[in-house]
Amino acid sequence: MNRSNSGANLPTLRSHNAALVLELLRVAGERGISRLELAERTGLTPQAVSKITARLRAEGLATEAGHRASTGGKPRTVLRLVPDAGHAIGLHLDRDELTVVLVDLAGTVAESRTAPLDFGAPADEVLATAAYAVASVRGGGVGSVSSVRDGGAGAASAARLAGRPVLGVGVAVPGPLDHRGGVLHRVTGFPQWDGYPLRDALAARTGLPVVVDKDTNAAALGLALRVAGAGDFAYLHLGTGLGAGLVLGGEVHRGARTGAGEFGHQTVQLDGPVCGCGGRGCIEALCLAAVARGDVAEAARVLGTGAANLVGLLDIDRVVLGGRTVAADPDAYVRGVRAVIDERARLGGVDVPVPVTAAGGGDRPVAEGAAQLVLAPLFGRVAGADGG
Repeated sequence: MNRSNSGANLPTLRSHNAALVLELLRVAGERGISRLELAERTGLTPQAVSKITARLRAEGLATEAGHRASTGGKPRTVLRLVPDAGHAIGLHLDRDELTVVLVDLAGTVAESRTAPLDFGAPADEVLATAAYAVASVRGGGVGSVSSVRDGGAGAASAARLAGRPVLGVGVAVPGPLDHRGGVLHRVTGFPQWDGYPLRDALAARTGLPVVVDKDTNAAALGLALRVAGAGDFAYLHLGTGLGAGLVLGGEVHRGARTGAGEFGHQTVQLDGPVCGCGGRGCIEALCLAAVARGDVAEAARVLGTGAANLVGLLDIDRVVLGGRTVAADPDAYVRGVRAVIDERARLGGVDVPVPVTAAGGGDRPVAEGAAQLVLAPLFGRVAGADGG
């Protein structure tokens, strides 16, 4: 992660053992957890747990949450996480819209904004809009709130947000890209972004650490962290484009060259219509054409064809659909995709159905997942796997 002295300084979070304790505090929620339970679940000694929790309390990350009866002796003191002790900003830069959220340590969205965005505009203009969006949820730069829709919160919202510690900014953008260096590659339809150092440029503008990843990877990460033992699944995002985020072995799978998940550009119709990537017969081109015609059933059938390919190739546990287009008619897309996957399974003699669900929330899961690019490592959770 690109570091900046302007971000929140929480030295305890650099400790692996402290991260384990913080994760258990996060999972315990308001109910809290005792030091004895922390020792049992982490394998640390009671003395080590006492030292770690003392530091967490001193830094404002943990606090007492009352007492709990024990099987013998005096009641146990229960500790809980202080969600407001730190925040992360999640920023989704789509081709025509920007979504930004402020998320606390518990993963709860404290603020969110949306605004129109022209991703094809000069990079400096897009960067300025992105930096302003970060400032809008951070509590500063409220001079022209009309550029970011915030439900009329305006200056009152800024006053409320000012002073909240922000750990960094996670940015989700269309791929392909190099997430390690935060550099964009040739985004389909926007070749001018090829080689642009988005991470470093936005860090310089905001004074905060910045992490960059593909929009689909960010959303998949956020979904994986919501459910313990989420298993292997594919998140398929249908909006202005079509892509996939893959969670395999409990981690986001990016591939050896960080190019995994370019789901929309698998060819399903030889000599089919030309796609924006330059190829022919891509799922994205066929699916978006059906969407443009208002033929939701056909769009879902095409999407289901690609999903069935993934299920057959990777033997994943489930498929999750998301994006603004899916959100407009989630039941139709879930039915259509499930029908194709089930039919393919029957033909292959597979009796166990693969669940298909909709993520809900339009593009907000992408922004929330982008915030988790910053938060996940702080709790000892791996933000993703790079492959080879």
